[in-house]
Amino acid sequence: MSDQLSVLFVCLGNICRSTMAEGVFQSLAKKEPYAGLVGKIDSCGTGAYHLGEEPDDRTMSTLESHGITDYVHFARKVDASDFDKFDYIFAMDRGNLEDLQRIQRRKPNAKAKLQLFGEYSGTGKAEVISDPYYGGKQGFEKAYEQATRFSINFLKEVFPDVEPPKL
Repeated sequence: MSDQLSVLFVCLGNICRSTMAEGVFQSLAKKEPYAGLVGKIDSCGTGAYHLGEEPDDRTMSTLESHGITDYVHFARKVDASDFDKFDYIFAMDRGNLEDLQRIQRRKPNAKAKLQLFGEYSGTGKAEVISDPYYGGKQGFEKAYEQATRFSINFLKEVFPDVEPPKL
């Protein structure tokens, strides 16, 4: 691994869950005590449904309502080269994880560690971030809460000697 950690978040279309997770994680990683410890942060989708589009308005309004006002992203599809570019690749659900595992099998020597993001739930049981696209605001709030909790737990585990911020 390089000096700075690199993380990729993946969902189906790259406009709801993975962008929510990326926005939350970026917000945490650029502040003390994590500033400088995390480098590349990105998100993408396993499908090409929304290439070049900005995140869903409900994702953006949820991030903004929680003080994350500087997030910018344009949807892209996962590429096999991502497995060489990132230290961690986090799938939002098991379907995405299976799609990513198929790609990973073609890159057996790639550096990325592929996991379900919800393995950092803190509950002792892996959680999935359900797709809020067809639901209401509550689904986006739940995705935000999960992304925040999973991000904090991941950062605590990967940087055990760093005192996490008080939220």
